[in-house]
Amino acid sequence: MTDPNAAGPDQPYSQPAAPLTPEADQQAAMWAHIGGIVGFLPALLIWLLLKDRGQRTDVEGKEALNWQITVTIVWVAIWIVSAFLSWIPFIGLIIGSLLGLVAFVVWVVNVIFSIMGGLRVNSGGSYRYPVALRLIK
Repeated sequence: MTDPNAAGPDQPYSQPAAPLTPEADQQAAMWAHIGGIVGFLPALLIWLLLKDRGQRTDVEGKEALNWQITVTIVWVAIWIVSAFLSWIPFIGLIIGSLLGLVAFVVWVVNVIFSIMGGLRVNSGGSYRYPVALRLIK
């Protein structure tokens, strides 16, 4: 038995996925923001898989992904500087401890902004993070 969705001589391409309903589009956009609590992967997957099926998911997914990329860059920079400065006796310990505190604050800010974004989108609005690199246009 052949798969009716498989490409063949009579059907050169499979059918595109159906557009998201407005409710599903809003929900996917909300999860793109809230997923940022655990990192950039949820926003990336939601945006890549659903961006062509819902305009709201495309816009909000890009916004959430840009924020998560920004947070990831900041985290990596903090850990690189902390690792480099840890080689300096005494001063490295103090600065390393402060950078650990900064990393924790960045994580807390990420959680707060991700929840705020998800709640705003869930209530029908749109959310733009206050500080984010706009790498994905």
